[in-house]
Amino acid sequence: MKKTLVLAEKPSVGKELARVLKCSRRAEGCLEGENYIVTWALGHLVTLAEPEEYDKKYEKWNILDLPMLPENMRLKVIPETSKQFRVVRDLMKRADVVDMVIATDSGREGELVARWIMIKAGWNKPTKRLWVSSQTDKAIKEGFQNLRPASEYDNLFKSAQARSQADWLVGLNVTRALTCRFNAQLSAGRVQTPTLALVVEREKEIRSFTPKPYWAVTAAFDGFSATRRDAKNSSRIYDQQTAEAIRQKAMGSTGTVTDISSALKKTPPPQLYDLTELQRDANKKYAYSAKETLDIMQALYERHKALTYPRTDSRYVTGDVANTFPERLKAVAYGQYRDIAKQILANRPINTSAAVNASKVTDHHAIIPTEEPVEPSLLTGPEKNIYDLVVRRFLAIMLPAFAYEEVKLTIDIAGDKYTARGKTVKSVGWKAAYGASIIPDDENADEDDDREQAIPALKKGDKLKVRDAKLAIGKTTPPARYTEATLLYAMEHPNANDRALNKILAETKGLGTPATRADIIEKLFNAFYMQRTGKEISPTSKGIQLIGLAPSDLRSATLTAQWEDRLALIASGADKDFAFIKEIRSYATKLVNEVKASTAQYIHDNQTRTPCPECGKLLLSVKGKKGDMLVCPDRECGYRMHLTQTTNARCPNCFKKMELRGEGDKQMFACVCGYREKLSAFKERRANAGAGKRDVDRYMREQKSAPLNQSMADQLKKWMEADKK
Repeated sequence: MKKTLVLAEKPSVGKELARVLKCSRRAEGCLEGENYIVTWALGHLVTLAEPEEYDKKYEKWNILDLPMLPENMRLKVIPETSKQFRVVRDLMKRADVVDMVIATDSGREGELVARWIMIKAGWNKPTKRLWVSSQTDKAIKEGFQNLRPASEYDNLFKSAQARSQADWLVGLNVTRALTCRFNAQLSAGRVQTPTLALVVEREKEIRSFTPKPYWAVTAAFDGFSATRRDAKNSSRIYDQQTAEAIRQKAMGSTGTVTDISSALKKTPPPQLYDLTELQRDANKKYAYSAKETLDIMQALYERHKALTYPRTDSRYVTGDVANTFPERLKAVAYGQYRDIAKQILANRPINTSAAVNASKVTDHHAIIPTEEPVEPSLLTGPEKNIYDLVVRRFLAIMLPAFAYEEVKLTIDIAGDKYTARGKTVKSVGWKAAYGASIIPDDENADEDDDREQAIPALKKGDKLKVRDAKLAIGKTTPPARYTEATLLYAMEHPNANDRALNKILAETKGLGTPATRADIIEKLFNAFYMQRTGKEISPTSKGIQLIGLAPSDLRSATLTAQWEDRLALIASGADKDFAFIKEIRSYATKLVNEVKASTAQYIHDNQTRTPCPECGKLLLSVKGKKGDMLVCPDRECGYRMHLTQTTNARCPNCFKKMELRGEGDKQMFACVCGYREKLSAFKERRANAGAGKRDVDRYMREQKSAPLNQSMADQLKKWMEADKK
């Protein structure tokens, strides 16, 4: 019997497709049915070949061998996933497999995953494309009923491949040039470097900032207060004597209402989520990193089928998707969402106008709930939090505007202008979907804004007795350090210092894509270019020096704007991928020559006196994502040793997370409250507390994501095995 091969991007998605397509017979790396065989990649199974696969001389990093410009860029099977590649290749060669459906993620990168596998495996049979935005049974069935010829996506693949080859040519050449020229582990890329430059420039602004004191005068009346303002409408007075004189003048005076206005204002509901906006809100409300939020979203999309495709840059839906809103409302009409969802369903027709804009939907629409109900008990705490954000935003978009009456008051006191502002809510509108869960937008707060208060009924010309006048002191503050939320926003809205390029950046959503920004930020942390202190992000000395050493073209968003413009033209068929790559080869040569000609120096100002046990070079002290480390400066050595490790073990005194310090038998837990406990004592205490197999398994899972000292990992493994016995 003739069969169709279906290629998914991940096993979890493949298994769901197989269930819907009734493929229940298990085989190695696939599921088979009467009409279909479903198999999967593990992300990328094929990638671009490494430099040394073109020429053995590239095994050693030598600046004289640069630039590396292979004539024809080759593909290679990724060794770690070669077994699954062989499974897919053998399925493609089966005589009964007559055609294939590409069912990888619907986007530029998903297209690349499938096409490279097909090329490497030698696939030449008919191919169609599945393009869906959610993993529900309904979406999958409809998608298979509306398969498109794969040839319609050929230009999308060419665009994806051109992007990958260009990043190889520029990134690998400049990284090797920097590392060889400055004798340090340095790397650069068109997205990574300008992102780091944002953090470095902000740090320079903060360090060069000089605080300046200022004063403000507030006059108190019966039931409310007003703030003195100058001709520029600022409340700040930079001379204390002047401020005190104004305060004295107001004391005991009588003010006159010179202007009072009242206006009914409306605030529309916030737009639906794209991935970047969701990552920003998750960081602001729950302190989740961009990578954590993306991982949680993937689980909600793939495993729970609760939300639609996460890697989207759109905040709107098309009209046909809006027609499914009633079904999606029914799916979320439980628990804390029940009353609002039923209220929206009762008021037909449902208002979806704020959500619909087909012209602003690219590969995928905004992130919204699916039509399938979710069992809350199956979700983890973080999954519930992210699901909650999306559901509330989805409910809000169908509710009316938040309406309020704003009163503005101007009072003349002895020739000085004082202002006050009040707000009276007329209709809660979309804010009913949030209640106390609303996320404050603290990024655009104006320090000079009047605080909202109840304003009594007044009219122009009324006289008001000043009951008191106070002087408040403040200091000008530097710009805030980036958090992941604000850095994601800056990546999405960079400045290329050119109107035309800024327009391209706005259209292409800035540096990176929603799918890649989280990984870029994580790479900058892992390479020790940036560090976290609480939510704040600051550059390390290594990061600051790298920005000074990297070619100037790579420090700004201009390069990304230019590339994305060309890639969009390639995807539409208006430009040729080979012409773009030809230009990139010349550009890579220019950048390498710029690094070679540099007279700058790199200083290891974090060098210790501890020699590397592997190669003998002096180790560098760095602050890793989870604690302090010693790392070898030699790229080929790569030795790392953890000095302190933030663990998930809780202090018995204050319940905060403890650090694990030392190595071997001297390992000890330490807490900021002063509590200390040897690892051996900790294990004994846990055992006496009745820690069973489930507790130990959970603890080990929690620690898996953190780079533990190997000695501790070994001891915990023994503890777990002993517990099983």
